[in-house]
Amino acid sequence: MFIKRSDRMETVHSDIRGPLFVEAMEMRERGIDVLRLNTGNPATFGFELPESLRKAIEGHEDLAVGYCDFKGMKNAREAICEYEKSKGIQGITPDDVFIGNGVSEVASFALMPLLNPGDEVLVPSPSYSLWGNTVRLCGANPVFYTCDEKAHWFPDVADIRSKVTSKTKAIVIINPNNPTGVLYTPDLLEEIIKIARENKILIFSDEIYDRLVMDGKTHVSTASLAPDLPIVTLNGISKSHCVCGYRCGWMLISGPKEYTEEYRKGIIQMTSLRLCANALAQIVIPAAMADDETPRSMISPGGRIYEQREAVCRELDKIDGLTYVKNDGAFYMFPKLDVKKFNITSDKVFARDLLHATNILMVPGSGFDWAEPDHFRIVMLPKAEELADAMRRMGEFLDGYKQK
Repeated sequence: MFIKRSDRMETVHSDIRGPLFVEAMEMRERGIDVLRLNTGNPATFGFELPESLRKAIEGHEDLAVGYCDFKGMKNAREAICEYEKSKGIQGITPDDVFIGNGVSEVASFALMPLLNPGDEVLVPSPSYSLWGNTVRLCGANPVFYTCDEKAHWFPDVADIRSKVTSKTKAIVIINPNNPTGVLYTPDLLEEIIKIARENKILIFSDEIYDRLVMDGKTHVSTASLAPDLPIVTLNGISKSHCVCGYRCGWMLISGPKEYTEEYRKGIIQMTSLRLCANALAQIVIPAAMADDETPRSMISPGGRIYEQREAVCRELDKIDGLTYVKNDGAFYMFPKLDVKKFNITSDKVFARDLLHATNILMVPGSGFDWAEPDHFRIVMLPKAEELADAMRRMGEFLDGYKQK
């Protein structure tokens, strides 16, 4: 008996752990040392559990034996609420917080109760593919708006406005963006908010990298700029405190509650059905909310993420036929290849050629819903010297490279 996939899976893609990743893992099994620049998983590169979180969980394991509240542990939601208040979000209480197993799970909780078949959600391009994929799995359609590389990868506000239709239910903002690592200004956020206000559409603001912003810049939460609008803010501690495996994320609903009363009922249905998020991981949330030193130590000059970014930039500057916009935050960059110089017609072929020539695994731009074959994402998590060596090897590979 042949069991087929459902039709809804046809457009779903996960290139971060897709076919090329499988190929790279097969190479590793054959004893080939592959540098995995495909995924933003700090633990892979030696980032350890912060001591603040270790102390929070030790001796308290029994608190997580049973199911907790379907919204999340009370003290964890209180800590999240206070953190988001400190960022200027008004009128919120712990009851507005829903904790899930990472932003990946709460994104589905946020979208599923909102969307009907044929509805549309505006999603950035490039973007982390979670959003486009989840919209599709809900039976709706992602409509991609352009982030403009020539304008520091900022969203093209005119393009966003042109793509709003009667079917548009929401707009997704990823700030700092993945894969570009670019931080958005308050003025830009205000322009996007204006579109949402005029068209009465919901905003989803993915702020998972809000504590990993460099160069003295400050992250401004979208919801802090629009207390009059319903906004769903998504965040977590996977990246800021290097605990991706703890699967600890949340969504916060702000704005006038009368606008979201019916929508919240759907979220409660979803979270109740799941029973509760990982209770053991929730124990560390209050400690993570209070621990600013861990993320700050990584992004300040001398810190790992900061110095790794600088090492990448120094080497990329030496590569002919490659340009980039320096990231403001997160640990990603999205360089551009000269497609004429390298005769590139497929970014997936480029990524495969790079893997087999250099043993470096990267995700091509199409994995982030970027339509042209001219970009790829660099994950800047290995130590600076290892990254510098990888960039030099990539430069040597590109010297004379022509795609067949």
